[in-house]
Order: sequence, then C-alpha cells, then structure tokens
Amino acid sequence: MAGITLKGNPIHTIGELPAVGSEAPDFALINGNLEEVTLTSLGSTRKVLNVFPSIDTPVCAMSVRKFNEEAAKLDNTVVLNISADLPFAQQRFCGAEGIENAQTLSCFRSPFPEDYGLLIVDGPIAGLCSRCVIILDGDNKVIYTEQVAEIAEEPDYEKALSALK
Repeated sequence: MAGITLKGNPIHTIGELPAVGSEAPDFALINGNLEEVTLTSLGSTRKVLNVFPSIDTPVCAMSVRKFNEEAAKLDNTVVLNISADLPFAQQRFCGAEGIENAQTLSCFRSPFPEDYGLLIVDGPIAGLCSRCVIILDGDNKVIYTEQVAEIAEEPDYEKALSALK
C-alpha cells in the first residue's frame, strides 16, 4: 500500500506499482470510440502510461499536454493517458483544449487500477487512480515508474522522458 497525499492529507493506494524489470500486466481499457485497447494490441512500441485521477483537473490536464508534446517527438513511442473518466469526458476535454493526437483511455470498467496497484482506497477521491507514470519498453517490461507523492503536483517529466533515451 503506497502512502500518498492529496493537498497534504494522507491517502493510500491498494498496492505498489509494478517493479522495474517486471513484465507489465496486460490490460483492457476503453478508447474514445468505445473500443477495447489491450496492452498486447499496442504491439512492440514503447509505452508511456500517464495515469491520473481525473482529466478535469489542472494538473491532470497539464500532464496530458506535456507528455503529448514531448513524447510525441520520440520514435516508436505512444503516450497512453489513463483515468477513470468516461471516454466522452476525455474526448470533450481534448477537443476543448485543442489537444490533438492524445490517446486517452478509460479504466471505468477495468481491473487496471487494482492490477497496477494504483487504486486509491480512502479519502475524498477513493476509487480513482493515483497520479503515476509507468514506462514500458517494446517488450512490455517496466523500465520506469513514478508514484507522485502529492496528487496535486505534476510528475517529473524530465526524468520520465530520459528513461526513453
């Protein structure tokens, strides 16, 4: 169980992020067309899993923008922006913010948060995902993780992106 904070108040997740060097658990998430996207369906591209509680918060929105801008410049890399928001809300947000080519995926009916150890189990946002970044190589091995200690703060973009170089 990871201890994190929300505006300084302690909250907890169901477990720990997958260990660096381990194989990432497969998942089935829902895209904006209400289609299932699985880890294996994404093939041998490197994957940045940008996970956050809700796309409708400023910090979550910033992480979608930042990873979309920076990781999009990298070859053989896809950014997956994952939250429990419904696909409709994710699409609305990206359209309203002018964010193009961002791949948003919803875990609203998936065991993904539990399988990846990032489900928040207490506090006012229990049931949502913690803010974290998980980077996978082309073989779906975990090469980087960051559990953001304070949900109201952004991840370390530079450190995460350096794992892809």
